[in-house]
Amino acid sequence: MVMRAHVTVVFCFLFFWVSSVYSSVSYDDKAIIINGQRRILVSGSIHYPRSTPEMWPDLIQKAKEGGLDVIQTYVFWNGHEPSPGKYNFEGRYDLVKFIKLVQQAGLFVHLRIGPYVCAEWNFGGFPVWLKYVPGIEFRTNNGPFERAMQRFTRKIVSLMKSENLFQPQGGPIILSQIENEYGPVEWEIGAPGVAYTKWAASMAVGLGTGVPWVMCKQDDAPDPVIDTCNGFYCENFFPTKKYKPKMWTEAWTGWFTEFGGALPNRPAEDMAYAVARFIQNRGSFINYYMYHGGTNFGRTSGGPFIATSYDYDAPLDEYGLPREPKYSHLRDLHKAIKLCEPALVSADPTVTSLGNKQEAHVYKSTSGCAAFLANYDEQHTVKVSFSGAKYDLPAWSVSILPDCKNVVFNTARVSSSGYDDQHLPFSPSISLRFSWRSYNEETSAYGDDDTFSMDGLWEQINVTRDSTDYLWYLTDVKIDPNEGFLKSGENPVLTIESAGHALHVFINGQLAGTRYGGLSFPKLTFSDNVKLIAGTNKISLLSVAVGLPNVGLHFESWNAGVLGPVLLKGLNEGTRDLSKQSWGYKVCSSIWSSTTTRVPAIAIEAHIVLFLANFDNHLCHYPLEQIGLKGEALNLDTVTGSSSVEWVEGSLVAIKQPLTWYKTTFDAPGGSEPLALDMGTMGKGQIWINGENIGRHWPAYTAEGNCTPCNYAGIFTENKCRSNCGEPSQRWYHVPRSWLKPAGNLLVIFEEFGGDPNGISLVKRTTSSVCADIFEGNPTQMKFSGYVGELRPNAYLSCGPGQTISSIKFASYGLPQGTCGNYQAGSCHAHKSYDALQMNCIKKQSCSVNVAPEIFGGDPCPNTMKKLSVEAICS
Repeated sequence: MVMRAHVTVVFCFLFFWVSSVYSSVSYDDKAIIINGQRRILVSGSIHYPRSTPEMWPDLIQKAKEGGLDVIQTYVFWNGHEPSPGKYNFEGRYDLVKFIKLVQQAGLFVHLRIGPYVCAEWNFGGFPVWLKYVPGIEFRTNNGPFERAMQRFTRKIVSLMKSENLFQPQGGPIILSQIENEYGPVEWEIGAPGVAYTKWAASMAVGLGTGVPWVMCKQDDAPDPVIDTCNGFYCENFFPTKKYKPKMWTEAWTGWFTEFGGALPNRPAEDMAYAVARFIQNRGSFINYYMYHGGTNFGRTSGGPFIATSYDYDAPLDEYGLPREPKYSHLRDLHKAIKLCEPALVSADPTVTSLGNKQEAHVYKSTSGCAAFLANYDEQHTVKVSFSGAKYDLPAWSVSILPDCKNVVFNTARVSSSGYDDQHLPFSPSISLRFSWRSYNEETSAYGDDDTFSMDGLWEQINVTRDSTDYLWYLTDVKIDPNEGFLKSGENPVLTIESAGHALHVFINGQLAGTRYGGLSFPKLTFSDNVKLIAGTNKISLLSVAVGLPNVGLHFESWNAGVLGPVLLKGLNEGTRDLSKQSWGYKVCSSIWSSTTTRVPAIAIEAHIVLFLANFDNHLCHYPLEQIGLKGEALNLDTVTGSSSVEWVEGSLVAIKQPLTWYKTTFDAPGGSEPLALDMGTMGKGQIWINGENIGRHWPAYTAEGNCTPCNYAGIFTENKCRSNCGEPSQRWYHVPRSWLKPAGNLLVIFEEFGGDPNGISLVKRTTSSVCADIFEGNPTQMKFSGYVGELRPNAYLSCGPGQTISSIKFASYGLPQGTCGNYQAGSCHAHKSYDALQMNCIKKQSCSVNVAPEIFGGDPCPNTMKKLSVEAICS
């Protein structure tokens, strides 16, 4: 009794504290409370830097039409503070503009400040300069890190307050997040992690935002911070304190694409099933990660080896178009959940078994009654009895009854489907090809006057500060004329150990080989026979980074580049270790100093002094100048830079030659459809349009994995339902229309491996046909007033931007057979199946038709559950 009284006092105190401090946004055990009203909230992640400002209004509007209440986004520290104390809130990083657009659409915002974000984003969102703060250790009880983190967090909160963007100020931000998925890290490092968690929570709450803070995957989130769940399923998660709401901050709609990996796809049925199970088991906040994944423009992808596309199999695809059937199926799910909201926020569920793997969750109060009938069987459809009625439950599904009587939605009965094949997302008939010019990158990097020599091998990021993917390692190898291999013809073996991520080896200007790692093991080894001549041989190693890691422990200690050993085997002397001999690097040699003392370069605050570079007691200003490729130093991606060198054209254009730059100009195609470059004939490199970096291309890295037929039923993992094995992991690369001019657009490509640019084309993202496949509702269910006109089954058809429905290829109400693209009429078919669709859909971009007997001229087979299957042509 004493224990219970103590808990009650603590709860009352916390409830009073939360309610009084957060007068507009608070919470209790059932939900987030906004202006005194409990809300079941549906949210979706849209990351502002992964699209363009011109795309934001349409993405936000489509999210609203998809039934979302909240837009969730991370805040990307390295994008906002690329160098110490120098802030960027412009263009794709205009966070204030993005949030105000969300507000104008009438939606809320969940701001995940972090500032560690993971997100498959380069370095997890940390700026690389942070790595060089003296004495720093990331994400632990470390003074230098905590001061830097607090300074940036305060910067963001102050910016939001100055624009009146928190909800108590009249703004849209109702939730904030500090840190990100820190629980597993804390478990690894122990007491310092526990101390850091307490500090981070206290620091965040002390900023006085007026809205609750959350910590995801953080079981020991200190009060009043709410601990939340991330994952594919979260129905069995509960916050550690009973007075906190059950929140799912990342419901993974799919998985990220990696270079070398097959494409992950999560079926709409399973996504809806996971959400319905979460809501039926007291869940009150669900956020889709991602709702629109977008594009890792430039060099923002992390991993390493994360692809440029961050599509994530999201309800809105990389180009901002609805992915069917996922978008429409989840939209209908959200409508069904909203009908249940009065009961969900005012009652506790009663759980009743309906069978071996079936159960009912019932919420009943004076506000209403809502029921969820679940079938956890992966294989069998079952008939269950509930409240005196019989209900069919498909395998691995949940039926939603907003009045505890009538089913308005079942997670396994998808109302729409369409051609969304990732293999063929573009129409080749409207492609645009180019006339190319080429320029050869120097394979020995720069001349002797441009290099600085030091003994030993340098870590790549320490030299480049991640200002480029590329770093040359240059050395000479002298071969005596009496070496035995010169006579035997058995060339020596060169072995190079690299921390990753890719490596091109040149001997006397000729490519000797290429090696690269992968997501699970980025380190690599080059070991091969090399052709050397008597005298001096030039060894040139081009080390290539493919995004810095975004997850794990001790970010500050991670390395990249050729760290050795570098060994030459098969000489008269046996094995020669080249690791410690003199190596040349292209760095800012003109401003090197011979000083042997560390000199502070900049002070952000009195308590933070940064030593911006220190290489074996040699000081270089930050950032380094002309690191990487000569073409980068010449700014070949710009009009001015590309005019500074002579390009070859016509029949002399280099084909399948490594380290080659290509350029062309083109006029923007008409229309409003999204655009992409088909890079299927290229190897690896980067792409620029009018100086804007599209991202890394790597079609030569084909997808490996297990691509088997996908069944929506059963536990989903990131390795289930994969496709595209044996094909490029990414072939198409998004070109934002806002980056184009009407005429004279400059396209520049750097190719590392060697490809054929004549196969590149600019294509439009179009839809040749769309389908719908939906079961009818039971006639008795149509009497439910909340269902009629809101959730009555509809066939939804929608073509791409600039397209309309030109014809109905197939339509059958009854018992049609087959799948989208291969439908056939069954034994039961309404002869007026085409009429309503032709009348309501022809010459429209989108349309919907009720699925009921009277729409199609009557019931063709009474007492049978029927459906409508449709395929429409878009043009």
